[in-house]
Amino acid sequence: MENNQKNIQKENDPLIGTLIFDRYKLLKKLGSGSFGSIYSAEYQQKFYAIKLEDKKIEHHLLEHEANIMSYLRSPALPVVTAFGYSSQHNILVMELMGKSLEDIFEEFPYKKFSVRCVCNIGFQMVEILEFIHNKHIIHRDIKPDNFVVGLNEKRKYVYILDFGLSKKYRSSKTLKHYPVIKSKNLTGTARYASINALNGFTQSRRDDLEAVGYVLLYFLRGRLPWQGIPVRNKEERYRKIMEKKRETSAQDLCKGFPRQFTDYINYTRNLTYEQEPDYDYLKNLFITTLNNEGFNIDCYYDWDQQTIQYSRSFKTSAGINRSTSAINKNTKLTSSYYINKSNYSNRRINDIHLKDNSNNLSTANNITSNNFFGSSMNNNNEISALGNYKSDIIDYNRNLNQKNSRVLNSYNKNNINLNNNPQNVGQSYIRTQKTMINQNAQHQNNNNNDCCIAF
Repeated sequence: MENNQKNIQKENDPLIGTLIFDRYKLLKKLGSGSFGSIYSAEYQQKFYAIKLEDKKIEHHLLEHEANIMSYLRSPALPVVTAFGYSSQHNILVMELMGKSLEDIFEEFPYKKFSVRCVCNIGFQMVEILEFIHNKHIIHRDIKPDNFVVGLNEKRKYVYILDFGLSKKYRSSKTLKHYPVIKSKNLTGTARYASINALNGFTQSRRDDLEAVGYVLLYFLRGRLPWQGIPVRNKEERYRKIMEKKRETSAQDLCKGFPRQFTDYINYTRNLTYEQEPDYDYLKNLFITTLNNEGFNIDCYYDWDQQTIQYSRSFKTSAGINRSTSAINKNTKLTSSYYINKSNYSNRRINDIHLKDNSNNLSTANNITSNNFFGSSMNNNNEISALGNYKSDIIDYNRNLNQKNSRVLNSYNKNNINLNNNPQNVGQSYIRTQKTMINQNAQHQNNNNNDCCIAF
């Protein structure tokens, strides 16, 4: 019976069983959307998630997502393994994670999470965003679908996904915010978007955090007041959701729940565009709520009630080490910081590097923190994974041939023979577009006709 189901699935999806980059065998389709599809895959008895973005769509976001995720390299993000191209798709290979919080919530029989569960989720969401924001990036699409739990030993931690809409909100050199612009189209999901985002203002850190508040209230209430409003079109929907959010006070929204949730909504709604959020204050709201109930941050979830000692280590762009370990009652998070100012001025958005040591390429994920944050890497041995971008400009819609030419030139400068078997160049390799062009006539529809940059 099981074999019959596998055969049916393979017949329905011709990509099942296909090899991506001659390595990753597609096993199962996990989902699809306007961007394309996502599959589980296997290579050398390890499992991965592979995103396939259709090249026919108008706006390509997958390369942008790969670049941002590799730049962030956070313990709260899936590890990016490779990014590349085929004749029909842009392809991102990354660590396979568990179910999204939205899927778990939909499957949960009570359709509401407990306060204890939501506080454990909220604490991690704010901590994750603090790390991302300190590296000059905002997510801009905070919603339950974009938060997942890990697999196996990582199942007790929350992770964040989908950076296709993320962007820089300030200069990484001067820390000056980019100008706020009015009358922009909404970027993100209307149900959870901030009032300012729905009103057309350029987003900043405050908008990510306000959206987290609405996600948490969705988990607590089971439904938000602006869900299910009858509308005729998308524009009317956005307008009515914005009006309903604006007229719904934090007190009404959080009625029946600990006052700390009201404080969270009021605080994030009142942040100004450039104001730096007090992340410790927001996290302490969740700690206080749990303390009042006799609990602490212990990764308790309603669907998995086993508790653990919470321990997660983040390193931010400002050279800040944060280790959140054994958080107990009345823990004051501000005491867990130290700042290395010498590392502060060197942060740039294009700090995604591969390192060439004796013709062996080590992946970006294996570069030590000292090399990534400091200046110990030899400039002659550095090559940019996706080209040498200016520090304050992210333009991911470049002409494909220009981009591949830039990557090729970067590799040539480092005396790497691209004609060698890519398997012999460590575990990272690239198949150039130049080779693809020569083979395109013969291999138009061949899956091996691809280009891969391994991180």
